[in-house]
This record gives sequence, structure tokens and C-alpha cells, in this order.
Amino acid sequence: MKHLLSIEQLTASDIGEILQAARQYKQSRGRESSLPLQGQTWVLIFSKSSTRTRVSFQVGIRELGGYSLFLNASEIQLGRGEQVKDTARVLGRMVHGAIIRTFAQLEVVEFARHSAIPTINALTDEEHPCQILSDLFTIQEQLGSLPGKVITFVGDAACNVAVSWIFAAARLGFELRLAAPPEFQPPPELLARAGGRVTCLEDPREAAAGAHVIYTDVWVSMGKEAESADRLKVLRPYQINQSLVRCARPEAMVMHCLPAYKGQEIDEETFEKNARIIFDQAENRLHAQKAILAWLVGAAPAS
Repeated sequence: MKHLLSIEQLTASDIGEILQAARQYKQSRGRESSLPLQGQTWVLIFSKSSTRTRVSFQVGIRELGGYSLFLNASEIQLGRGEQVKDTARVLGRMVHGAIIRTFAQLEVVEFARHSAIPTINALTDEEHPCQILSDLFTIQEQLGSLPGKVITFVGDAACNVAVSWIFAAARLGFELRLAAPPEFQPPPELLARAGGRVTCLEDPREAAAGAHVIYTDVWVSMGKEAESADRLKVLRPYQINQSLVRCARPEAMVMHCLPAYKGQEIDEETFEKNARIIFDQAENRLHAQKAILAWLVGAAPAS
């Protein structure tokens, strides 16, 4: 039984297979020759709000021939204290797969363990594997192969997106630089566990020097609202703007996984100058997640 719970659990071969399928699904959209989810119902259980994740998964499931059922965790028995393993054992007898967006990574892991159906981590506080697979696909589209590239993440380098980038770097052989103040850098034990070419730097200009990609995410993630004022103050020097972009390669990509809070992690001018790539990145969530779904059920798209 396959699951997508973490980039850490994927091999380089797994990632390559998913990225290749994403390319095929994008090229053949509207002309799909196979429907690997035909006759299947997949449930989306979301404790966190979403635009791109929800829409891309529901559209993707439909385009692969399946049906999606959206459940807000606060409206089902989970919201009244039912144990995750009990919800998992019920839904595992009724649906064919689950996509979960929640706070604790342990909840997704426990659901997968007890449900006996393919389970996807659509975001937790620890990781965001679907986002990073989509981003890797976007970089490949623009720059070709990933080995030898320098990707610089600027901002809260201990957030879920940054952690998934750390594991991706270990799998695929590109260099990852994390630009963040000390209190927003990942713990040394996580870096040691992941391996790979990952460097933590306090100076964002040093981290951006010669980079192929400069990447950021929001400074105040869901669940961190109480820390908002402190986070905005400490992270202010880590904004992506034209001054920082000039430190990178002339052809460098600027990426943002959205939603963007312009004037905080990225300024308006830089966002708009790079809007084509940023919204390609958003669109590619659909194609990458179709590839993930097909990979989980063992059905590669037709060549």
C-alpha cells in the first residue's frame, strides 16, 4: 500500500516517476486516454483552510475519472473528539483513498496506518510534500535537470515547506540554501537526518548569490497567528525584493507557493515581475497531484 506522507519517505526514483507523470498529464490534459480513478471515491478531510490544494485535488480526481467528497474536520465526528484511528477504520471501508490537510503530522500517519487505503498528506505543520513535488516540476519545466542547481529559500526556514525542501535536496542532489534568522532555522538534528547539500545562512544576500531559484513562503503560517507581530519584526530583513533578486543569477526564478502577503515576504514589484512563474507554479499543483494520485494506485499515464 502506497502513501504520500512525506518527501523523506520517497526515493529519487519515486520523485522522478511522479515528475515524469506530471509532465505527461499537463501535456495531455483534456485528452486523457486512461482514467485510473474510475469508479473510485476519494475523501478530502481538511482541518485547515485551502484554495489551491482543495481545488486542484478535486479537479484532478474528477479528471482521472473519480469522485471526491469534501469533509471539513470540524463538521464530522473528528471535530467532536472521535479518535483518528476510528475515523480511519470507518472511512477505509467506504472510500478508496484519503487526502488530509491538518495540523499534526501524526494524525496523517495514524490515519494511513489504520485505514488501509492510500493516504496523502495535503499539508501538516511538519511537511507539505504535494507543494514541493509541484515546485520541482515547475523548476524542471523552466531550467531542466535539478542536479547542480542552487535553490535559496528565504524566510521561516523551519516551516513545513522548507522542511520538505530539505528532504528533496537530499534526494535529488541540488544545493539548498536556507536564509533565516537563527530562531527560524531548522534544528540541527533534522538537517543531520536528512543529509544532502543544505546550508543555513543568516545573510539573505549571501544565500541568494548565484542562485537559480529564490523561493519564499508566508511568514505567519496557519496556527502561528499569535506570533504575528514578533514574526513580522524579526523576518522583515528577509523580504524578497529587487535588491535581493539582483544577487542571484540574471535568469533566476522567483517562486512563491501562495497565498502571498505583498509587502511582507515579497514586495509588490517583485511579485508582479515574476507572476507568470508564480501562477505556473500554482497551476502545476493540478498536474503534479494527478501524477501523485496515479502513482498511488499504480497507474502511469499513457505516453
